[in-house]
Amino acid sequence: MKNDIKKIVQLAISEDIGDGDLTSTLLENKMIVAEIVCRENAVICGIDFANLCFLSIDPKIQITWNVEDGSNVIPGQIICRIYGFAKTIVTAERVALNFLQILSATSTKTAELVGLISGTKAKLLDTRKTIPGLRKAQKYAVKCGGGVNHRMGLYDCIMLKENHILTIGSLEDSIKDAVINFPKIPIIVEVESLDELKSVLSMTNITRILCDNFSIPDLIEAVQISSGVYPIEASGGINEDNIIQYAETGVDFISIGSLTKDIRSIDLSLRFLD
Repeated sequence: MKNDIKKIVQLAISEDIGDGDLTSTLLENKMIVAEIVCRENAVICGIDFANLCFLSIDPKIQITWNVEDGSNVIPGQIICRIYGFAKTIVTAERVALNFLQILSATSTKTAELVGLISGTKAKLLDTRKTIPGLRKAQKYAVKCGGGVNHRMGLYDCIMLKENHILTIGSLEDSIKDAVINFPKIPIIVEVESLDELKSVLSMTNITRILCDNFSIPDLIEAVQISSGVYPIEASGGINEDNIIQYAETGVDFISIGSLTKDIRSIDLSLRFLD
């Protein structure tokens, strides 16, 4: 993860600073103290990213954190204090805040939904619907919010959907080929109806079944007929307004793309102290 953070931060700083921060050249380069303040309830994530943003500009800068990744904060809470040259801090400020705001948004949203289904056995999963370049970072944020990671990418899990099966010829052949070629890789099969689910339940070597866009009544039946056979994952059209109902059907997992895709940045600000 450390190498990934370094690459991501270097790219972000490069696209922001370019040939140089013109505005900061107008500042007197004096030592100052600054604070980052959170303006709303949130679960913080992205501290390593923020640290590297500042330290990449000036390795001598000092940052003292009052929180850690996964910490709950309230409006007005000071999450860190920064000691360094004014030019350094204002140059790194925007990129550092971007990482903190985006990743904290994902961890906060995750924590909210995890809290809603805490009275059920369902575990909340993320998806591959992430911001390009921030896949591992956002999935880390999901874990900070109490969620569970789905597959990281196309390389660590086989997920058979309708188009895959149509291309190969049959689901049975798809599973057989997957087991032969990748015997240690998890296999998830997506189904779109109870009839498809029933046909899959008779097959072997599957890790779990994803029920896509099932209604609540159909999902209840899906859980009943698959009990003791395969774990069930629900996905599609699930949000904070209906997640409790979906979780109460008895599913083992609920996957939601909006954890990483449809997020609102957490309100953070950096201010200089007199």
